Amino acid sequence: MRLQQNQFKHIAIIGAGSFGTAMARSLSSTGHKVSIWAREPEIVASINTQHRNINYLSDIQLPLNVKAFISIEETIKEADLIVLAVPSHVFRSVCVQIKPFLLERQYIVSLTKGIENDTYLTMSQVVADVTESVFPDEHIGVLSGPSHAEEIAKDMPTTAVASAYSKKAGIIIQEVFHSPTLRIYLNQDIVGVEVGGAVKNIMAIASGIIEGAEMGDNAKAALITRGLHEMKRLGMRLGAFQETFSGLTGIGDLVVTCCSSHSRNRSVGYRIGKGEKLDQIIASTNMVAEGVKTTKSVHGLAKLKGVEMPITDAVYAILFENMEPEKALTQLMTRLPKDEILI
Repeated sequence: MRLQQNQFKHIAIIGAGSFGTAMARSLSSTGHKVSIWAREPEIVASINTQHRNINYLSDIQLPLNVKAFISIEETIKEADLIVLAVPSHVFRSVCVQIKPFLLERQYIVSLTKGIENDTYLTMSQVVADVTESVFPDEHIGVLSGPSHAEEIAKDMPTTAVASAYSKKAGIIIQEVFHSPTLRIYLNQDIVGVEVGGAVKNIMAIASGIIEGAEMGDNAKAALITRGLHEMKRLGMRLGAFQETFSGLTGIGDLVVTCCSSHSRNRSVGYRIGKGEKLDQIIASTNMVAEGVKTTKSVHGLAKLKGVEMPITDAVYAILFENMEPEKALTQLMTRLPKDEILI
């Protein structure tokens, strides 16, 4: 299936943080008309007058075909495709806000990586849950993978994965987002794609803790390798395909998030490894580290499903039970010996 020339030309982006801003630039640069919603009036004003987002990626010039709005209704009313780029902890409330204005012809794609607290739903499942009575599931999908906003905004080579509840929606996402510097692959395993995107943020916090506490490269290599096993265990218990975790939204996203200076989750972990407390870190930044809230969700989901995730348990204990990182590492290292290849 190929898109007709005049299809999906108007894209609405809900959320003007780093990722929403980067995608606004990328999509508008390939000829799309882009409307972007921000809750901060100063961001709306700066995009419309200065063609920059003064709070996020402020050094990036946005094309003239990007228009910002304070009204969600105005943002999405003419859109062919709606992009959700808001943090996971406000994701449901934003879905509730857009629901009254949705049209059945529109498509929705989530860029948010996380699992909702309490419900343990992925972001696409939250969209489906909120919009169940007014919007077809077949029009819902996600875009995920090793894709830092800072690099997308500068046209640095990036690959990502489109996945959806229907192959048609997946192809639409793939073709809309594809550009000379952003290569999009298709993967129909939406469960695996979203689990990978969520769990890798927990492992990035753990990676940062290892760096901050100066535990060494051997420990980080072990963390990434065993973290991949935890990702597989949970994903496969939820019905995902094992092969997905060998791809961009598994090992690819895991490596870049655990190692990159752009990773907010790694930065949070690094500061914890240096001795700071989580409350201090959260209070000192306006950037959201999805892995903090996702740790709570995945820890609870793993217990509910009977999935063994010792690294996730250790990060949970450090973040929410005030366990010292050194003690958590000792507990991990002194667990009973296991066969490596057993999942």
